[in-house]
Amino acid sequence: MNIENTKAQMRKGILEFCILSVLKDKDCYTSEILEILKDAKLLVVEGTVYPLLTRLKNDQLLSYRWEESTSGPPRKYYRLTEQGNDFLKELSITWKELSDAVHIITNSNSHE
Repeated sequence: MNIENTKAQMRKGILEFCILSVLKDKDCYTSEILEILKDAKLLVVEGTVYPLLTRLKNDQLLSYRWEESTSGPPRKYYRLTEQGNDFLKELSITWKELSDAVHIITNSNSHE
């Protein structure tokens, strides 16, 4: 088993949740999203994020608007839709349950 493949699969599994969380409080364009993920040590490349943003938009969890930029071409700003907010709330509950369960299992000495 390749540890790098396992790590990559773990990251992919939570990326959707992380992107929706980034957009919870403010609209962002793709470079901002990537920077926030990078600052959190979640290494992701554009080639991974663009298709995911498109899929989230097609699932009506995100919408976007174009905005002129003073430093280059217009930027596509993403925002959570009402459906996206509801979806994020459900994911947050599930994440908390999973995180608690994994913490119990990985920190328990009772199953030794």
